[in-house]
Amino acid sequence: MRTVRRLLYRDIMGSVLFVSAAFLSLFYFIDFVDELERMTRIGAGAARAALLSLMVLPGHLYELMPIAVLIGSIFSLARMAQSSEFTILRTGGLGPRRALALLATLALGFAALTFLVGDYMAPYFDKQADTMRARLSGHLADSSRGAWLKERKTVDGHDRSYAIHVGQASASGQLQQVRIFEFNAQGGLLSRTEATSATVDGRGQWLLSDVQRTDWLNAAENSAGAVGGPTAEQHTDAPVVFQTRLNSLVWSSSLHAGVVAAALLPTVAMSTIELYRYTEHLSAQEQSAQAQNIAFWRKAFYPFACFVMVALALPFAYLHGRSGGISLKVFGGIMLGISFVLLNNVAGHMGILNNWTPWIVAASPSLAYLGLSLAAFGWLVRYR
Repeated sequence: MRTVRRLLYRDIMGSVLFVSAAFLSLFYFIDFVDELERMTRIGAGAARAALLSLMVLPGHLYELMPIAVLIGSIFSLARMAQSSEFTILRTGGLGPRRALALLATLALGFAALTFLVGDYMAPYFDKQADTMRARLSGHLADSSRGAWLKERKTVDGHDRSYAIHVGQASASGQLQQVRIFEFNAQGGLLSRTEATSATVDGRGQWLLSDVQRTDWLNAAENSAGAVGGPTAEQHTDAPVVFQTRLNSLVWSSSLHAGVVAAALLPTVAMSTIELYRYTEHLSAQEQSAQAQNIAFWRKAFYPFACFVMVALALPFAYLHGRSGGISLKVFGGIMLGISFVLLNNVAGHMGILNNWTPWIVAASPSLAYLGLSLAAFGWLVRYR
């Protein structure tokens, strides 16, 4: 059995590697053309464009991994069926259950690789690419984006809610154009704090720089304990609007660096733990988190799509060589992979529109295709 395992694993892994290299080469060429145009405008040259294109390859590998596993497995198993190698293995004692167990073990390795690439390699190299683009262009990273965050807490016995807007984030993680709006329990605006830049640590301490704060005194009785603002006693003979400028200000919050970074990242660029933290924050602040919850479960289940892809490929090993050439079977595998991605995306949008249970939405396409593959496998084993 060790010889059979080595034969199957070497053949399938070689095919998956070949398919992955072919897809990545195509994506690398497309990215290089785009980066070359961008780098030429700032005088960085082709070498920088080639390096930047190389850094985004892990992200492409993560997206393509299940499809590469499907096509590579179909190619390998169909070739073995056409040359009667798989028939010889079956007559030598490779039963259906044992074949499933061998391929499931191999799929576990592909799933682990997909998880490592998606949660560690791709985010790291994407950030490095953003840092390099920012350094070369002298501007903020191209992928930086604004975000709104909410915070609720009790200050000196008064309920306070905060709406925080972050305009942009630099490649180094520093926040730019930060605005903090403070509201009382009735929704009245108490203050507005604007900062040119800010940094956030892991405990939720915001260090604001170049701060301008405006207090509205029509709610003076509720403004005690505000962020860096005057107390109720100071409001007694004050003008209607009180403005303060500070070089720096420390604001304590439950919004630590991980939550802020997750809010600034596009959903597809977050790791599984970042998505989880962000969905927990949204739920704690009573914000809608349906889209983020579905994205989290899809991210969590995505590596297990490799099991589905291997299960879809296994029935092709039981098809006789006269039932179609390898090219036709590979084409069928590509169509299966495209339909799986399409169903996965449609299920996500339908889940958001109809407010379906997130984990069911994320798992349904994989379970449906797994059931389809096992049914086809069982029929082929029984009747062919």
